[in-house]
Amino acid sequence: MMSQEKQKAIFLDKDGTLIPDIPYNVNPALITLEQDCIDGLKSLQEDGFKLVIITNQAGVALGYFEESTLQVVKERVHDLLACKGITLDAFYYCPHHPNGVVEKYTSNCECRKPKAGLLILAAGLLNLDLSKSWMIGDILNDVEAGNTAGTRTILINNGNETEWLRKPERQPHYLAGSINEAAEMILRHH
Repeated sequence: MMSQEKQKAIFLDKDGTLIPDIPYNVNPALITLEQDCIDGLKSLQEDGFKLVIITNQAGVALGYFEESTLQVVKERVHDLLACKGITLDAFYYCPHHPNGVVEKYTSNCECRKPKAGLLILAAGLLNLDLSKSWMIGDILNDVEAGNTAGTRTILINNGNETEWLRKPERQPHYLAGSINEAAEMILRHH
């Protein structure tokens, strides 16, 4: 029996990349898609990329909301994309924070970006080839997670990065102004 060929993926940060960043927001009424992302996501999906959200959700560890609330967030993002003809293939989140106040979520885990744990987990569960995949995010922690996992990386340069800590693993392969622009770069590269 032949093993299934590994798929390529686009790993997307959620807050500040796919949706506007409203800190610790879990109210579905306030969740909208960023401008200039639909055409790019459609093009990437048509080219065979799986779309996977990779997001830190420290609000759980900090006691701002229950982990179960993230199911509503996931459903809202899924529905917003589905209304535009885009399939979200997976949604992975890290509920941990080393300075959390909810004991069971207070840890320095491997899944919290800038660590690559969630990307590696997703690759294993979804049969993804990290070397053919990309991480798109709005801060250098996203870039570091992608680079550490072995993906190519694009920083959405929208002003959200405030900690310009420079080291090789935090260097994006490309800068873009939007997901649509990032998609054009990725499709040109492939």
